Amino acid sequence: MKIKKILYSAGTSGFFFDDLRAIKQGLSHDGFIYNGAPVTPGFDSVRQAGESVSIILELEDGQFAIGDAVAVQYSGAGGRDPLFLAETYIPFLEQHVTPILQNLDIGSFREAAKSLDELRVNGKRLHTALRYGLSQAVLDAKAKSENRLMCEVLCDEYSLPVIAQGVPIFGQTGDDRYDGADKMILKQTEVLPHALINNVDEKLGRKGEKLEEYLSWLIKRIVKIRTNESYHPTLHLDLYGTLGLIFDQPARIAEYLAALGKRAGEFPLYIEGPVDMDSKNQQIDILTQITQHLSKLGSPVKIVADEWCNNYNDIVDFADAACCHMIQIKTPDLGSLHNAVEAVLYCKNNGIEPYLGGSCNETDISVRASIHAALAAQAQRILARPGLGFDVGFTIARNEMARAIQIIKMRRG
Repeated sequence: MKIKKILYSAGTSGFFFDDLRAIKQGLSHDGFIYNGAPVTPGFDSVRQAGESVSIILELEDGQFAIGDAVAVQYSGAGGRDPLFLAETYIPFLEQHVTPILQNLDIGSFREAAKSLDELRVNGKRLHTALRYGLSQAVLDAKAKSENRLMCEVLCDEYSLPVIAQGVPIFGQTGDDRYDGADKMILKQTEVLPHALINNVDEKLGRKGEKLEEYLSWLIKRIVKIRTNESYHPTLHLDLYGTLGLIFDQPARIAEYLAALGKRAGEFPLYIEGPVDMDSKNQQIDILTQITQHLSKLGSPVKIVADEWCNNYNDIVDFADAACCHMIQIKTPDLGSLHNAVEAVLYCKNNGIEPYLGGSCNETDISVRASIHAALAAQAQRILARPGLGFDVGFTIARNEMARAIQIIKMRRG
């Protein structure tokens, strides 16, 4: 199937761009915005509206395939590409990418996606957001040209079985850690609450006491309001490196996390990003030490890697080092979706749990495509998104997954 015409439209994403480096300096809130000035290049303010670019492909049979180019909330942090703005990148696409897409015959998703992912302009690869959006559009085009689901296309091209089985969904509360958690419990979300612990004084506590209090509340809340006693969610907290700001030794961090694990009791506990370092090698080293100390303590708490684990090669390095129990494969950071699928498969083959994550700053289009990637590769869990209000992101993820499963069941007879 050939691409007949290419269109681009500027859009909004599901959340905002935030300058993480500035926020970590302890900036206070002023309503929904932050007080203070940005420090990361490209930002006009610490928090600014998120943007997207829809890549619309008209196929020769008249159908339209769509992919959304989006970047993560914390763009420019942890080795990521810079801020993604539509006014900058639509002219770039028109000049450098449209001529390549025009009349392109999509025979294989993997081949087309890989070619676009490796494309260089003036010696530089495309922004990860562009590679992400282009791969979604190509996958959608391939699926529509063959009247198949996107997950079926991926299973075929990676020689994977088409399984009518869902992937656990991980809900994120944003700053609404209490009401948001209630919503997740009532909707029996498999993994919760994320909790956005990105500020020491407001959310963690100088001795970790505020997080301890929140976790205790969360456990009691699950037991109190769950409508089914068999509901037994996994707990997953993202600490955004804040533990490293109050504890200076890996052993002390592990001891604190082990205590959290005891507090969690019967509920499995995953801790994402306990410490953020200034380089990939430093990050791998510190996570290795924390993970090893937890093992020595006999703690079941599991460590999740995120920062500095941006592309496929990074994920291979983290997995090979066995520095953690789970790796977040953050789809916008990996560029093309084929990288995300291959990263999930690599983790599974090397004893690391793959968490297909993403960003609250995505769109419904990008999330639906990543749901199909998760179903095809059978990731350990997938993040509900876009937005930080839980309800919308969870609805998009849950319903897309449920529809796909029903279609797969029907086709399998």
